[in-house]
Amino acid sequence: MKIGVIGGGAWGTALAQVAAHGERDVLLWAREPDVVASINDHHENRSFLAGVPLSPTIRATGSLGDLTGCDALLVVAPAQHVRGVLAETAVGTTPLVLCAKGIEAGTQLLVGEVAHAVHPRAPIAVLSGPTFAHEVAAGLPTAVTLAAADDDVRQQLSDRIAAPHFRPYASNDVVGAEIGGAVKNVLAIACGVVEGAGLGQNARAALIARGFAEMTRFGLARGGRAETLAGLSGLGDLVLTCSSTSSRNFSLGVGLGRGGSAARLMADRRTVAEGAFTAPVLAEAAQSVGVDMPVTQAVCRLLDGASAAAVVADLLARPLRDEGV
Repeated sequence: MKIGVIGGGAWGTALAQVAAHGERDVLLWAREPDVVASINDHHENRSFLAGVPLSPTIRATGSLGDLTGCDALLVVAPAQHVRGVLAETAVGTTPLVLCAKGIEAGTQLLVGEVAHAVHPRAPIAVLSGPTFAHEVAAGLPTAVTLAAADDDVRQQLSDRIAAPHFRPYASNDVVGAEIGGAVKNVLAIACGVVEGAGLGQNARAALIARGFAEMTRFGLARGGRAETLAGLSGLGDLVLTCSSTSSRNFSLGVGLGRGGSAARLMADRRTVAEGAFTAPVLAEAAQSVGVDMPVTQAVCRLLDGASAAAVVADLLARPLRDEGV
């Protein structure tokens, strides 16, 4: 099974490195010509994953048409660009493994739902879990959820992607796996604000717990399963991204907590903090299914320019309630 990767950022490059284990051929598409040249000429993605030597069996291309001969495609483009990129890609019945985490603005569709709308004949899978690209590319131990409705597709992909340091756990709960990845990005911004504002470890732990409650309520309302949300693609990913400046979303939150503006902080980045785009869409989607998500709403206010002090004060002033609600 020849793997193609759509997206030449750090995560796409790290997944290409995993797929190349055992000297297997991998074709990676990148929009940036400098990334294509760096991978082909130097076996390194100097723009997004500098210092990590890549397998010589990874070849990069700037043409989506070159992916036609691949047996499965890992889609690692940012969530808001997945529809556009897939519309330019000839897919047919080639399995699509969605690795972006987010909800499409305007439609409130999960990335897998977007992919199905564009290529209805393609089997859909989702790969999600607690992963920092630089650790995966370096061969450090990692476990992820690989979700697909089709048993055969799920097994074939698991067998192909698995490596000694990269362990996929199978699931047929595609929606649950996607919800966890999308919501945790928003919650990671909130935890970064706690760090940046110096609110302490107690506050961060409380925010993770209450944020996970939000994730679970929304996930169940959208058809996901509680055990998936409590697994690698939900709670596992949440804990990782709410605890480290290696998370782009957490780092954005730290800047907001220190008084920076969202526009300026995001303008200074070449990489995408998906949670900033997901937050307002998630808030709308939650409202449409009658789910209360106060932490998500607080992140929206912060991104719109409200001060961290005012937003935190409003959260702490909410009426007391039972924990299970």
